[in-house]
Amino acid sequence: RVVWMNQVHGPDVAVVDGPWGSDDEIPAVDAVVTARRGLALAVLTADCTPVLLADPVAKVAAAAHAGRPGMLAGVVPAAVGAMVKLGADPARIVARTGPAVCGRCYEVPEAMRAEVAAIEPAAYAGTSWGTPAVDVTAGVHAQLERLGVRDREQSPVCTLESGDHFSYRRDRTTGRLAGYVWLD
Repeated sequence: RVVWMNQVHGPDVAVVDGPWGSDDEIPAVDAVVTARRGLALAVLTADCTPVLLADPVAKVAAAAHAGRPGMLAGVVPAAVGAMVKLGADPARIVARTGPAVCGRCYEVPEAMRAEVAAIEPAAYAGTSWGTPAVDVTAGVHAQLERLGVRDREQSPVCTLESGDHFSYRRDRTTGRLAGYVWLD
């Protein structure tokens, strides 16, 4: 009883009440939301930020895939918005972000950093070696804060730095890490 996504680095969200059928095409979305107890929502990542959300009072959960393009397109605010439509209150939402490439390691061209910072200033970063960088997880947490989500925690693991985690940026070929959220 797991709901997977066809992740495409966009802002789209699917509200679900069960796994996809064997004949169903998995939709191209980067967030799934449910109010169904016992239904696990899954997000796959290597360097992108996995975002797991739950309102334990309203019994609404969400999983989101926030890479740089999805973060900029607003996938996390869209997921929270879908949760609110199902009765969630941002002040009660518990948010956890999992292992992702950190801002000290996500090197990008200066023009890309400027483009990202123009949309999400909190994502502006520099590498540990002094070049332009983007911190997607910091951008996600800033978005959550603006939405009123106060109970937030961030994994300290940088996928590029950790030999125990997959990183496409490090290896140029990789597997995926899975994050799951569900309601008891």
